[in-house]
Amino acid sequence: MPLLTTAIAGFTFGLGLIVAIGAQNAFVLRQGLRREHVGVVVAVCAVSDLALIAAGAAGLGAIVAAHPRVLAAVTILGAGVLLWYGVSAAIRAIRGSGGLEPGADASKGLRETLLTAVALTWLNPHVYLDTVVLLGSVSASYATPWAFAVGAGAASIVWFSGLGFGARGLAPLFARPATWRVFDAVIATAMVSIAVSLLAGLA
Repeated sequence: MPLLTTAIAGFTFGLGLIVAIGAQNAFVLRQGLRREHVGVVVAVCAVSDLALIAAGAAGLGAIVAAHPRVLAAVTILGAGVLLWYGVSAAIRAIRGSGGLEPGADASKGLRETLLTAVALTWLNPHVYLDTVVLLGSVSASYATPWAFAVGAGAASIVWFSGLGFGARGLAPLFARPATWRVFDAVIATAMVSIAVSLLAGLA
């Protein structure tokens, strides 16, 4: 199969995995709307995805799948992070403290933003199940798995860049405090629901 065709298949598959409501995407969107450390957040998420995709294509998925206790530990940690992020969003929704201007609510410094981006990426068990295990398995079905991985990596770069830097197009809508309340309420509900489902899956 031609390399370009395989890369396109990887791009499509990768985009299908990454375009979903989740803590990582919500965080990138929020930073993009507020225009705070957008480049750093986009870089952390994209580079992390590239590393995980490469690991999956290299066969790490089989190792992860063979150690359920490790995955269970990551799941518990990830659920804790999601609950924390969900509760934070709920508090913002109740207080109505969201805004586009830096300082409209408690703006995060670069270090805190960086740590949050890393935690929401690497402590998310879905990352390992989808990116490493699932994507790694699918890439192995192609004659040139690395071409598939390159396509999936390109999808991550395009998505996070578009989400972070393109968020400013939604600025007029999010100029209203009520929109932020709805946004944070939706995020809070989604994050808590995901966390609960992850913990329930361990039972």
